Amino acid sequence: MNHFKQRLLAIVIAAGCSISAGVMAQSAPDPRPPRPPAGEPGKTPEQMREMMKERLAKHQAELHDSLKITAAQEPAWKTFTQSMTPKTMPVPEDPKVMEKMTTPQRMEKSLERMKEHQAQMQDRLAAVKTFYAVLTPEQQKAFDEAHQRMRKDAQQNMAKQMQKKDQMPGMMDKPPMDKPDTPHH
Repeated sequence: MNHFKQRLLAIVIAAGCSISAGVMAQSAPDPRPPRPPAGEPGKTPEQMREMMKERLAKHQAELHDSLKITAAQEPAWKTFTQSMTPKTMPVPEDPKVMEKMTTPQRMEKSLERMKEHQAQMQDRLAAVKTFYAVLTPEQQKAFDEAHQRMRKDAQQNMAKQMQKKDQMPGMMDKPPMDKPDTPHH
């Protein structure tokens, strides 16, 4: 799940950033060639989904073992893992459709995606709280440590992804938007 959550986080953030970037972009057409979809080069979306499922299953097995889930806790574990498994993969917005939208429409679309993400996070929080309540104090400590490692790994992975983007050819070809010399009031 560690790599799965990292990849999912990267996809969700990338989708949000791309929508926000579209909102902030100048109205001039982008001269850069289109980039391949987020993920590993040469992988189809189906292959990426399969890889993510495998990573999720591996992480869940490792977490199950490290928490030493008892037979009595098994139903709560199954409910927890089912609720944490994404129903669908986030689908990035079609750039051609986004280009045809006005700035307010793009911002509304971005806000819709953020609300969807927030609802998913609220569902996951409820699942974590329910599962956490059936754990012993030792299991809670192990769960907390696993989550801390996962967050740290996700942050490091995001930093690496951002560095890769910065180093990609063509990424710096477009000049930044001009900043006004005087503040607007």
